[in-house]
This record gives sequence, C-alpha cells and structure tokens, in this order.
Amino acid sequence: MRRPLAVVFDMDGLMFNTEEVYWDVATELLARRGLVFTQELNAAIMGRPPKPCFETIIRWHNLNERWEDLAAESESLFLQLVESRLAPMPGLFELLEALEAAGIPKAVCTSSRRRVLEKLLGVFDLEPRFAFTLTAEDVAEGKPHPEIYLRAAERFGIRPEEMMVLEDSPAGCAAGRAAGAFVIAVPNVNSKGMEFSCAHLVVPSLASPAIYEVLGLAYPESLAGGSRPGESGPEVEDSSPNRSPKEQPARQRSD
Repeated sequence: MRRPLAVVFDMDGLMFNTEEVYWDVATELLARRGLVFTQELNAAIMGRPPKPCFETIIRWHNLNERWEDLAAESESLFLQLVESRLAPMPGLFELLEALEAAGIPKAVCTSSRRRVLEKLLGVFDLEPRFAFTLTAEDVAEGKPHPEIYLRAAERFGIRPEEMMVLEDSPAGCAAGRAAGAFVIAVPNVNSKGMEFSCAHLVVPSLASPAIYEVLGLAYPESLAGGSRPGESGPEVEDSSPNRSPKEQPARQRSD
C-alpha cells in the first residue's frame, strides 16, 4: 500500500480515556433505575452514536423512556465527571507532533455530539491542530455505517483508500473499512477483548512503532525503547520519489 495522505482519529477511548468515564456514567445511569451495566451491553453500544446507543439500552432493559432523555441525563453526568478525570491516551501528543512535522493533515471523526467534542478537545486546546472535525450531528448514519469516513475523505479531497483511520471500537473499525480506508485498531481497556477482524492492523497503543511504519515516519526518540512485539500488518510503499533507502519505512508481515 502507499503511505496514507491523511489521518483520521476517533476520539473517545482512542485519543482520551473517556471510555472509562462512560463506563461509570452508564453504571450510574442504570443504577438509578435499579439496573446493572454489563460488559455485554457495553460491547453492544461502544462506538455507536447517541440514538442507536440509547435505543439499545432501552431495548436491553425494556425501559419505558425516550432515548433523548437518557442521552441528556448521560451527557450531564459525563460533563460533570470528565474534566477532572480526562487524560490523553499514551502516544497521542507524539503522534500529533510527528504528523504535523511531516505535513500530514489530520481530522477527528467521533460518534459523540459536538458539545462533547469541543469540551474534550478544549481541555488540551487541540481543536486548532486538526483540519476539521465531524461528529454524530454531521451525518445521517452513524458508525458502523461508513458515512462519516466517506465525508472525511471528501473534506480532505482524497480517495478513502488514501486515508488512515485510527479507531478503538469494532463499530468504528467497521465504518472505516467499509469506507475503504486503511484501518488501525487501538483497543482500550474496555474494548481489548472484542473482535477486530475488520481492521488491517491491531496495535496496543498510539505509541506503537507500527503506526509510524505505515506512515513512513521516523519513530520519535521520546518513545524509543517502547516497541511492542507481535504487531503485524501490510507492506508499506513509499510514494515519495526523493526519499533515500535509509529513510524507507520498515517492511512488515502481510496480515
């Protein structure tokens, strides 16, 4: 494959540790109703936009409530908790800096609402560092439908197959793959046991050397020494004619 011309980041659980906060929010939301939030329900809703997420919760527990009301209550709980607990995922800032140094544009595509995206990116003043952001409110169909990633490719002015998608959930990976993008799964503590066969590559964190190899970028010295064994993926073809052999990206096993 050729080196990606642009990179799209999911947000929750990929850029930030928000899936841990969402777990506590869902636990409290259901506890108020005498119910228990389980790993099985979490797997069914992870990576989905608000409407199908809360409709699934309603069906799962046979609740007589509107999804909009559950979503509003959940968002209020989340915003109360998140600022004091928000942390970037390992390797996020180093990857952003490497992409910026190489002139590779980047965007965020999330199933969250824009209010939440602006809150989270605002904590670290990250929104100006992205070419654009797309949220659940910008598309008619949420993940795993590919619409959000097709729109991202259109905004970048490239073909979807020229774009890298970084995701932490099976639904997000399925959306990226269906769009035609090169998909790297980066499971978090809540999704690491899930099925990621739709991803081209699965890595343990954003600090993975394999991400840099696919992008044809030098691995940051600040992360050196933290390579992870057992990562495999496609061969990467460098489309830049002026790179020297020493600069060529490492070859990886075919998946």
